Amino acid sequence: MKKINIWYLSSFLISFVVLIPIITVSFSFFEETTEYYVILKETFLLEYIYNSVTLLFGVLFLTFIFGTGTAYLVSFYDFPGNNFFKWALILSFAVPPYIYAYSIFAFFDNYGTAFTILKNLFGDGNYNKHIPKFNGMLGAILSLSFSLFAYVYILARASFLYQSQNLIDLSKNLGFSQTRTFLQVILPSARPAIVAGLSLVAMETLAEFGAVDFFSINTLTTGIYNSWIAFDDFAFANRLSFFLLLFIFALFVLENLSRKQAKFHSNSSSGFKQREKYKLSGGQSFLAFLFCFIIFFLSFVFPLSQMLYWTIIYSDNLFDLKILNLIYNTLYLAFLSCLALIIFSFISNYGMRVSKSKPLNILNTLSISGYAIPGVILAIAFITFISWFDNSIVKLLGFDSIKKVFFGSILGLVIVYFIRFYSLACNGIKSGYEKINISVDESAYLLGYSKLKTFINVHVPYLRNSVLFVVILISLEIIRELPITLILRPFNFETFATTAFIYASEDLLEAAAAPSLFLILIASIFILSTSKFILRD
Repeated sequence: MKKINIWYLSSFLISFVVLIPIITVSFSFFEETTEYYVILKETFLLEYIYNSVTLLFGVLFLTFIFGTGTAYLVSFYDFPGNNFFKWALILSFAVPPYIYAYSIFAFFDNYGTAFTILKNLFGDGNYNKHIPKFNGMLGAILSLSFSLFAYVYILARASFLYQSQNLIDLSKNLGFSQTRTFLQVILPSARPAIVAGLSLVAMETLAEFGAVDFFSINTLTTGIYNSWIAFDDFAFANRLSFFLLLFIFALFVLENLSRKQAKFHSNSSSGFKQREKYKLSGGQSFLAFLFCFIIFFLSFVFPLSQMLYWTIIYSDNLFDLKILNLIYNTLYLAFLSCLALIIFSFISNYGMRVSKSKPLNILNTLSISGYAIPGVILAIAFITFISWFDNSIVKLLGFDSIKKVFFGSILGLVIVYFIRFYSLACNGIKSGYEKINISVDESAYLLGYSKLKTFINVHVPYLRNSVLFVVILISLEIIRELPITLILRPFNFETFATTAFIYASEDLLEAAAAPSLFLILIASIFILSTSKFILRD
C-alpha cells in the first residue's frame, strides 16, 4: 500500500479550507431569495453598481497621482526632506478609511473644527457658507485615496529604484525633456508595479465598508451587509457577494494578464550604471518638498491632529474608555491569528516544497485569493457554510448544534481572519522559501535529517526575518479590520476599530476620537517596524 504523504495531505487540506468561502458564495448564488431581491433589483441595484464603479475610478485616479508622484520625486530627486518623506509617506496606512472619513467630516462640518479655527482667528462670523463640505461620494473618494495611495507609492518606488541610468541618459541624448522622459521612459517602465499597486487599491476600495457606510453611500458592500442585517436574507447577500467577487476576480485576472512575466527594470549588477539622484535647488526644490509635504500632512498629520484635538477637548470620553481592555482584545486577536497563520503557512509551503505537485500549487494559488475578497463577504460566507453544515450534517448525525461554537466567538473570528489574511502569510513565507536552494534540503537528508527535522532545524531559523515581517503585517491588518470583527465578535467584545465605528454610527464623533487615536498610534508603531523591510534601497 502506498504511503500517504502527510505533508502533501496537510497542505492540501489547508488550501481547501481557505477555499470554502469562495465555494460557498458560488453555490449560494443559485439559492432562492426573498422578495427583497425583486424589490432591490427594480430599485437600488443599479445604484449600488454605479456607486461602486464611481468610487473605484475616483480612488484609482487620485491614488495614481498621489502614489506615483511622490514615488517619482523621492526616487529620482534630492531635495530637503527627501529621506524623511521616504518612510513618512507610508504612515497613511495607519489611518483606516473610516477614521479618515470621521476626520474630514468633523473638520469641515457646520460649526466643526475649521469653523472654530476661523472664529478664534477672526472673531464671530458666518463662516459655514465659505467652508467646503466633503460629504457623500467626494468625502468617500478622498478618505479612501489618502488612506490607500501608499500601495502605489511603495511598489512604484521599488520599481523606480531599479530603473537603469542608461535609459535615462539615452532619452536625454535624444533631446527628451524631463517631463517627456518621465512620460515616455520612466512611467512605462514602472507600469507593472503601478498596475499591481492600483489593483490592490481597487480590491480595498470595493471591500470598504466603514467609510461608505458613514457617508451613507449605497455600494455593493453595504448592500451585502444590509441584506443580512436588515432583511435577514442570506441568499441575496451571497448573490450580491458573487457579483462583487466576479468583479474583483476580473480585476485580478486583468492585472495578471497585463503584467505576465514582464520585467521592466534591471539591477546595476547586470552591467547598467547605478542611477544617481538629481539635486534640485530653488523653486523646483521647494515645489518637490511642498507636494510631498501636502500629501504627508493630509494623509497622516491631518487625521491624527483631528483625533488628538477631540480627545483633548472631550477628555471625559477618554476616561470613560476601557483602554486596557481594548488593547488586550485587539492584541489578543492579532496574536492568536498570527500564531495560526504562521504555523499553517509553514506547513502549506513546506508541503508544496517536498511534494512538488502542480495540482497542489494550483489549489494553493486559488486559495490565496482570499485577500481579494471583502471581509463582509467572508463573514457572510462563513456564517452560511456553518449554518448549512450544522443543519445538513451535524443534526443529521444526532449531535448538538455547533453554531454557538463558531458564531459570536473568538474561534470564529480567528478562522475568518485566517481565511482573509492567509495570502499575506503564505506569500510572505513563500518568498523566503524561494531563497533557500533545494540543495540545502538534500544535504540535510544526506546527513540523516528527516523531513520534519529539516523543517524545524533548517527552514524555521532561516526564515525568522520573513516570519517577523509577516507577523507585523498581519497584526497591522487585524488592528484595522472592521466588518469581520463587527459581524462575528462575541457579545460585549470590542476592539478599537469596532468601538470607534459604533460611536460614529451613533453620531458621537467626539467619543469616536479616542479609540481612533489609539488605533492610529498602535498601527503607526507596526508600520514603522516594517519600514526597514519594505523601503530597502
